Amino acid sequence: MRAQEDEEFRRIVQQADLVTPDGIGVVWSARLLGLPVYERVPGVELMAKLCERAAQKGWRVFLLGAKPGVAEMAARNLQARYPTLQIVGMHHGYFSPDEEPQIIAQIKAAQPDILFVAFGIPKQEKWIAKHADELQVPLCIGVGGSFDVYAGIVQRAPEWVQRLCLEWLYRTLKDPKRRLPRLLAIPKLLWLVAKTALRGKASN
Repeated sequence: MRAQEDEEFRRIVQQADLVTPDGIGVVWSARLLGLPVYERVPGVELMAKLCERAAQKGWRVFLLGAKPGVAEMAARNLQARYPTLQIVGMHHGYFSPDEEPQIIAQIKAAQPDILFVAFGIPKQEKWIAKHADELQVPLCIGVGGSFDVYAGIVQRAPEWVQRLCLEWLYRTLKDPKRRLPRLLAIPKLLWLVAKTALRGKASN
């Protein structure tokens, strides 16, 4: 829904090499429209799979984002889980525009194979799109609040809640001030899906 209102973000999504359905609303909408989207791919789980593969393949990883100290805690916990994982650098996401060139130089010097960026949507996607050519990192991916999860600051919903596709409700109850405004996008999404589905039936 943000991409409907933000032209820059929409262009980034359309041009991305990979777009994953993090929210269950996207999956349900895709099913209603007959699109080949079969299940959620939460950013935190995708990051885990990529770190697992990186540990196996010897790929180098850089963590950029979250509050000061969080990336370091996440790095320690990830390396405990994947002992051969090479985390070659980390930096928090609370830096000024004047500090940005230094951070970009730090990432380039570390030569990571994967750069995880945890600024939140759409800031992380816009930052990656702006600096991708300069960074020359093979894989740059936005992972939202995943660092907080791996640092142990935020707990994911119990597995039975995830299986019921109610993780969004769990997260809203845990953080209503930040999460409730996001729920306003749901009726907008449903209306957009309904209009698209009706147009499809009319054309047939």
